[in-house]
Amino acid sequence: MPVVAKARAMRKRMSPPEARLWVALRRLRSRGYHFRRQHPTLGFYPDFICLDRRLIVEVDGSGHEWRVEEDRRRDAAFAREGFTTLRYGNASIRDNLDGVVEGVLAHLEAAVPTRPRLRLGHPPRDGEGEG
Repeated sequence: MPVVAKARAMRKRMSPPEARLWVALRRLRSRGYHFRRQHPTLGFYPDFICLDRRLIVEVDGSGHEWRVEEDRRRDAAFAREGFTTLRYGNASIRDNLDGVVEGVLAHLEAAVPTRPRLRLGHPPRDGEGEG
């Protein structure tokens, strides 16, 4: 299956905790933080990624108990590229969504952006602006 098709299929099959966290992370756009879902990165499909702050948020269900070593290798690959990975269990999202979002927000605010935030409005026309 091509990469883009696989990512799209994964977005359609989000678990209830992933969907709940996605709604909460989308609200952070008003603060200038943009997350993508299952964005193909380094051969993996992280649940949520903020490219600007190099932050990955993973939702771990019960199946992750048997994938600890695989998750460690994956997190290490992301870390080599400058990404921080936060992992939250389904129960944390179900029982403490506000705390999870606060934790994500704390990392976002502490991280240095890798590229400037988008300016509001349209870019200047040719010949306008700084010269």
